[in-house]
Amino acid sequence: MIKAIAFDMDGVLIEAKDWHYEALNKALRLFGFEISRYEHLTTFDGLPTKKKLEMLSIEHNLPKQLHGFINDMKQRYTMEIVNAQCKPRFNHEYALSRLHAKGYKLAVCSNSIRSTIEVMMDRAALDSYLSFIISNQDVSKSKPDPEMYTLAISRFGLAPSEVLIVEDNENGLRAARASGAHVLAVDDVDDVTYAAIATRIAEIDQAIAA
Repeated sequence: MIKAIAFDMDGVLIEAKDWHYEALNKALRLFGFEISRYEHLTTFDGLPTKKKLEMLSIEHNLPKQLHGFINDMKQRYTMEIVNAQCKPRFNHEYALSRLHAKGYKLAVCSNSIRSTIEVMMDRAALDSYLSFIISNQDVSKSKPDPEMYTLAISRFGLAPSEVLIVEDNENGLRAARASGAHVLAVDDVDDVTYAAIATRIAEIDQAIAA
């Protein structure tokens, strides 16, 4: 039976995909570089900033010595957007509060840095329902590697078969499936509802009982 749920953050609990895209491009434009919308959606979606910069150095000759400064500026620009736009969403507050009340353990596993996750969860009024968060700073390999979700399963103290992972992009889904846990794939934040999660849990539990 499912006893815990791990959520990705961007595109699942927070509509932050465009925030990260806009913030990184604002930092890149300081040096005449930019990621196209097509590249963002097809190649870079769900990857940590450091990985994106490494790929840009290989594919577009972005000087590696600029990585640290661009990353710092990207985080600063991201937080400016978060402070202006991140706010609670009823469907997420309702979903996590109901799941928490029913005894499910909850966590967030994101390729973002820890401070960004903490601020977003606080702004979204979801932090009080979480047992823990896992950031890209807590693992040696970020998604699409399954390490982040394997670590979450271990911290839950459960078997993979007892955990449901909610993900939205291909890199995250690859990591979730490779962890051995059950998966609920969503298209965007509006799909993350208590009804959708409860239905998926019921399907899994019924299949196990059959």
